[in-house]
Amino acid sequence: MNGTKRVNEIFYSLQGEGHNTGRPAVFVRFSGCNLKCPFCDTDHFSGREMSDEEILSAIVCYPSRFVVLTGGEPLLQVDDAFVALLHSAGFEVAMETNGTRPVPEAIDWLTVSPKQTFVGDAGRPVITRCSELKCVFDGDCDVSDYGIESDYYYLQPCDTGDEKRNAEITAACVEYIKANPKWRLSLQTHKMVGFR
Repeated sequence: MNGTKRVNEIFYSLQGEGHNTGRPAVFVRFSGCNLKCPFCDTDHFSGREMSDEEILSAIVCYPSRFVVLTGGEPLLQVDDAFVALLHSAGFEVAMETNGTRPVPEAIDWLTVSPKQTFVGDAGRPVITRCSELKCVFDGDCDVSDYGIESDYYYLQPCDTGDEKRNAEITAACVEYIKANPKWRLSLQTHKMVGFR
C-alpha cells in the first residue's frame, strides 16, 4: 500500500451504533469494498484520491481525537504507516471492517461486522479477535459469532427501508437477545434521531 487513498467522505458527527454510540467522532469513509452487501450505504464509485497527510489535515480541525475508519472496506487501503500517522497526531483510532482482511496491530478499537451470511464464502472472516462484534440481524438468517472472540457482542436490526418490516425485524431481534443474553442490541441511532 502507498500513502494515497481513495476517500468517499470525511465528516464529523456522533457514533450512531455499537458500543461507542453517542461518542463524538471524525469519520473517514473509504471507497471500495471486496464484498457486495445488499444493504450497504456507501457509494463505492465516488470519492477522491488523498494522501495520508491530506487526510490528517482534513481531520485535525475537529475537536474530537477519536477517528473512525470505515467504508466500504477500510482494510483495502489502511496500513500500519497511516495508523502510526494518526497516532502521532493524538488520535485514538477505531476501525469498522467486515473482517476478511488482516488488521494493523495498532488499531485501538476494532469493530468487526461479518457479512458471510449475506454474501457467502467470499465474506469469510479471517479476524479471530476484536473489541466488538456487530452482526446484522435480518430475522431470517441464523445468528453466528463466526468463532470470533470479542469484548462485546452486538446484534443490529437490518434496515430494509420498509418501516413495517424494520419494526418486525427489530422485535424479533429483541426477542432473540432476551433468549441469548450473550448478545446486546445495537440500534442505528443516527437514523432514528436524524443525524449523520
